[in-house]
Amino acid sequence: MERQSYAPLTQSKIGDNRCEVIDAGRTRKVRSDSPAIDVMTDLRMVAAATIQPNTPLPDANQAMILRGVRSLFVVDSDRRLLGLITATDLLGEMPVQLAAQRGISTAELDVRDAMVPLDRVEAVDIDDVTRAEVGHVVATLTRAGRQHLIVTERGAGGTLAIRGIFSSSQIARQLGIPMPSGTIASTFAEIEAALAS
Repeated sequence: MERQSYAPLTQSKIGDNRCEVIDAGRTRKVRSDSPAIDVMTDLRMVAAATIQPNTPLPDANQAMILRGVRSLFVVDSDRRLLGLITATDLLGEMPVQLAAQRGISTAELDVRDAMVPLDRVEAVDIDDVTRAEVGHVVATLTRAGRQHLIVTERGAGGTLAIRGIFSSSQIARQLGIPMPSGTIASTFAEIEAALAS
């Protein structure tokens, strides 16, 4: 293979120009008719937050806190998707009820016990996302009653890969809506009210 010769990029001094450092935490404002892709976390750009299925629930909660996320992809040792676990799945009633049925504490449960298994995970295709607007994503999340929506992409040979994820809290931030501390329903009510105005 012949080695390519590359020319160096042109450099210039910043000097006295006003210059600021981009803050990754600062999100770009969107409207309901903005492209949906503007509110998607693109996993080509941001590392996916993953966890193993045998991780104890308290450790999964800590992993979410440390990563600053409210959902984790549950993967096996080959990074194949097994399911999804959200903060709601971890901290909701289901782990408490399951622990009571088994006669154990919730700390003895692991991610596998509380996750949404792959056969129940719904997703949208990246091709549809590229033609959609933020309002379409909000309508999809509202209908599903979930705070997260996975985006898939078909690769070479028809393999399916996770391309991105939508989060209602991310959408709310980008719409400029203060996030309520309550339920999914109040989150969506706030988002839909902002979209209607």
